[in-house]
Amino acid sequence: MKENTPKAKPKSKSQKLESAKNAPTAKNAPTAKTEQTATLPTTKEKVLSLLNFQNGKQISGQKIAEELDITRASVWKAIKSLREQGFQIEATTNGGYLLCDTDVLNEQIFKNEILKNQPNFQTEKIHFFTEIDSTNSYAKELLARTNAEKLDGSIILAESQTLGRGRLGRTFYSPNKNGIYLSIIYAPNSGINNPAKITAFSAVAVVRAIKKLYSLQTEIKWVNDIYADSKKICGILTEGITNFETGKIDAAVIGIGINIKKSSQLPQDVSQIAGDIESACIRKDNAKCERSKKCESLNRSKLATQVALEVLSIMNEDYKHVMEEYKSYSFLVGKTVTVYPVIDEYKSSYQAKVIDIDENANLVVKLDDGSVRSLSSGEVSLHG
Repeated sequence: MKENTPKAKPKSKSQKLESAKNAPTAKNAPTAKTEQTATLPTTKEKVLSLLNFQNGKQISGQKIAEELDITRASVWKAIKSLREQGFQIEATTNGGYLLCDTDVLNEQIFKNEILKNQPNFQTEKIHFFTEIDSTNSYAKELLARTNAEKLDGSIILAESQTLGRGRLGRTFYSPNKNGIYLSIIYAPNSGINNPAKITAFSAVAVVRAIKKLYSLQTEIKWVNDIYADSKKICGILTEGITNFETGKIDAAVIGIGINIKKSSQLPQDVSQIAGDIESACIRKDNAKCERSKKCESLNRSKLATQVALEVLSIMNEDYKHVMEEYKSYSFLVGKTVTVYPVIDEYKSSYQAKVIDIDENANLVVKLDDGSVRSLSSGEVSLHG
């Protein structure tokens, strides 16, 4: 759905600061042109949620009408519209309906999944969009007009983004129904004293979520990418909100994009390096394996729920323990890489061997001359 265009955004005392690495300037960073607001579920969305809640069982049109307090005609109209959207809904012989799709995502379904896993979650902190420019931009709009502490734990989820972005303003392609795109607001009462941990912790949370749901072991490429079978399946963009008066980081916006299914909408250069969970669940010889069985029913709502709750939970865990876990998932340690101190600047690049990831999530490399450097910014690629 397209969101309504409300009043212009009020000015804020907060500024953007990328908390992980390499903060882009306000001049370079894309921002939403207008505020966007999440809308109340439509009759069609309520019908879809109720059908999905049946878990593969039929439900009569009369029962749907009674549950949602609508007419039978409204039920039929909603079913017709959902079918036109591509949802597979069968009509049974006794006047019932059966949803055949295993991967349905809307606001009510996502809220239900969250509450199943965390019954006390405040669902007013969930903001869902069928399409949005950028979930991170929307999160920062919320922070610009609301006290950060009140937004702690907020989740912004979208089926697609028109202006999704990665580090340094790069485009993050976010096609409809092929992945999940969400942002999480982390705003502890004491503010953020160690911004270096946010992206690293979030990466570990994503690895855990995918492993729990699909028995698929993924790896981390410093600092913010998740890989499976040598293909990038996830990117993380962490941005901080700094209070001008105190100079402290009040909140972090953690943007996470995960490719679930292969998309034909990606540019050719992107499709060559991008992977997806579904493809990674099949071995290279195309033989079925145990992990592929768990991926046969890929469900975006379940994955978005698992990722969001893992991220919110991991922020309270022991710092040293999580950083050790982050390092264990890295596939760069021990490898020779090309280091680009300035992104996309090839003249200043050099080769080095990755020997460690330190407690501040810096990449420690050893050069040919024996010198050691600790990288807190820049980019690396595997040599050769």
